[in-house]
Amino acid sequence: MKNMRPTGTARLPLHGGKAPPWLFNRMVKLAREVIILLAAQYGPQEVVRRFSDPFWFQAFGCLLGFDWHSSGVTTTVTGAVKEALRGVSRDLGLFLAGGKGRVSRQTPREVEEAAERVGFDPAPLVYASRMSAKVDSAALQDGYELYHHAIIFTPRGDWAVVQQGMNTANRYARRYHWLGEGLSSFVEEPHKAVCAMVRGKALNMVARESGEAREGVVVLVEEYGPERLVREMKRIQELEMPSRHHILLRDIRVDRIRKGLEGVRNRMPRHFQELLETPGLGAKTLRALVLTAEVLYGTPVSFRDPARFSFAHGGKDGHPYPVDRALYDQTIEMLREAIRRSRLSPAEKEGAHRRLSGLERGGGRG
Repeated sequence: MKNMRPTGTARLPLHGGKAPPWLFNRMVKLAREVIILLAAQYGPQEVVRRFSDPFWFQAFGCLLGFDWHSSGVTTTVTGAVKEALRGVSRDLGLFLAGGKGRVSRQTPREVEEAAERVGFDPAPLVYASRMSAKVDSAALQDGYELYHHAIIFTPRGDWAVVQQGMNTANRYARRYHWLGEGLSSFVEEPHKAVCAMVRGKALNMVARESGEAREGVVVLVEEYGPERLVREMKRIQELEMPSRHHILLRDIRVDRIRKGLEGVRNRMPRHFQELLETPGLGAKTLRALVLTAEVLYGTPVSFRDPARFSFAHGGKDGHPYPVDRALYDQTIEMLREAIRRSRLSPAEKEGAHRRLSGLERGGGRG
């Protein structure tokens, strides 16, 4: 299986509403043109790489005409791309599974269905999907609860994950991008580029300075059974924790994480990645283990937020300018012309346009 690589995050304000049909239909058409052109010129693997780049993804959303700084750019752009790929995935060698809310939980099944149609092993992609969500919800605890998850992939195993979390307290969303190549470990400094509007603090178990903490948690699980762990956690709750902690053990209801501790003990993980894979191991259980290991073994954990600042522009809601429908349609035609003039063979060009024509007659759904 190829190694997982989270390449960045983007932090966006929460906006209500959704793209109107007249815009979403155009987004589907334009997204299809862009993806076909990229795949024709550079291959489907490059499309996957582009989706792993938070800056490119944001610019792509702007090109499609959605809100320049809205959290909805993630869900709407992903939804438009999913529609754009319908009917052409096999020809392009490019698939997208998942989405928002309940749809995100269907990701493994959608990956397996694609594997059945084309013929490849879905297991590594299903694992990548599940683990990327587990890392960003448990190993990196930054206050954002995941509600959107999608994976774009090729039959040969190239993949990228785009997922988003919500923080209802500060009214922002944070987007996480993962890339399945070029990394030997995803539990130490895995982020290539992390983009956000502001920085905060996070329980960051994938920071380099959390290396001892990762080892300490595994040792703790090996040496202590669930009952003894619960006793130690309750005792530690009575102590005064270091002032730098913004997440305190006393905020955790130890009795409620007993089941998670039993699951970890039964699995007996050899290293932190295996521990993270444990079914039922959630953010609170891991947080309790991390802070307990720090007190017992002196293994400090990082609270450094890996985010950097981002940029964006675009606009469904009229900022910085309303969507120009005529210009939008002209852009679609310009991309069609780019395909015609690309280095595709005559037969390949004809096939691409035949598929596009059929998709358009079907109302942009494919």
